[in-house]
Amino acid sequence: MVQANHFCGKAHEDASAHLQHYLEICSTFTISEVPRDAILLRLFPFSLLGRAKQWFYATKEKNTTWALCSMNFLAKFFPMGKTNALRGKITSLQQQHDESVLEVWERFQDYILECPHHGMESWLLMQTFYHGLGNSTRETMDAAAGGAFLSLTIP
Repeated sequence: MVQANHFCGKAHEDASAHLQHYLEICSTFTISEVPRDAILLRLFPFSLLGRAKQWFYATKEKNTTWALCSMNFLAKFFPMGKTNALRGKITSLQQQHDESVLEVWERFQDYILECPHHGMESWLLMQTFYHGLGNSTRETMDAAAGGAFLSLTIP
């Protein structure tokens, strides 16, 4: 199943979508007493071809955890211009006049999912979301929070 959707490292391929698909496949099974990280790292090269597979084996010593491997993979194969454009979508979020809080939140989450390596801290994401809301929605959020929404602690 992992080999059904290869990633070669070509410009038209979406590295983020490849990782999401790979993780979706890997979430369908477990191996008793084998850490999830080990499974992900061991199977990942089978989902790669060409330049991407060469990159994996050339950087194998650096990619000791799945978190490091996936971060380095995106840094290598997700174009910087695309990353910057998606970060721009995240940071310039604005609630539309006919958009509910749930709708703008879902749109914001979609932007974040499109660029999982955006590098923004949770507090900054929440601040960006809050400031992207319309005035009346911000007032409602503050009232629901019992004060200033941004003073709430994020777990």
